[in-house]
Amino acid sequence: MARAPSKPRAAKVLQALEDLQSAEITILKISEPILTTPAVNPDARTSDVSAASLDTPSPASLEADLTHYKELFAKLRFSYVEQVTKEKFIRAIVGDPPLIVTAQENADLEAGNAEAKAALKALKTEVADMVAELEARARDLAARYERVRLETVLLREVPGRAAALEEAVRLMKSEKEGAGREPEMNMPLAKTAALVEVRRRELRELDRALEQLSAQAPRKRKEMERLRAELAQLEAKRVHSKTAAREAKRRKEDAQGGVEDDLEAKGRWYRATETVLNQVLDIHG
Repeated sequence: MARAPSKPRAAKVLQALEDLQSAEITILKISEPILTTPAVNPDARTSDVSAASLDTPSPASLEADLTHYKELFAKLRFSYVEQVTKEKFIRAIVGDPPLIVTAQENADLEAGNAEAKAALKALKTEVADMVAELEARARDLAARYERVRLETVLLREVPGRAAALEEAVRLMKSEKEGAGREPEMNMPLAKTAALVEVRRRELRELDRALEQLSAQAPRKRKEMERLRAELAQLEAKRVHSKTAAREAKRRKEDAQGGVEDDLEAKGRWYRATETVLNQVLDIHG
């Protein structure tokens, strides 16, 4: 297991990175040795380009200077070719004897020009490849610089995170020491897995029992409704019997003779019926 770097070492690395980043590196600063030129005579003639751009270079001034020099060298090249051609032509005419160019010389000159053009094309290709390589290297360096910058930000957060992790470890150790009274919290992995499997099996059994009870619920509900209907009918009969008994008792008190005996017999019958219903329904009037 790799050992984490110590805090002093991390602080030293962070300080070194901050020192490197504090020294700003730009293309303009890198180009200072190139742009540094020896002192020139103030009376000497210079080009139209202002020397102030060399004192305080910027991307815009460098681009303008580059464009100007390209145009200037193109004009100088045209003037040079024109001047050399005129001199050769005049020398060929006024020379003694006159210089007469033969077809073979023209052919040799064209062959030399073709070779020179091929060499120039090869040089241009080489320069283009070199520029592409420099651009690729510049992009790679920019990506590496960005990665280093992000890693520096993360490195600044490392001490705080390390302290938080140490505090979390301390809390976990204290919780583990406090949980020593519960045997299940200190079980090894194999026993813990077995206990989890037992609890899952019990949970599945409870789920099956719940499903069975849920399936029986509609039937039990219908049976309860049927019993309630029967109870309502018996309750209605009981109320009717009590009403008839009270009516018979009243008539017994008011009646006389044979009618009284008949009503008394009916009253005894109704009272006996009420007693039977009370015993059946376990209802006390």
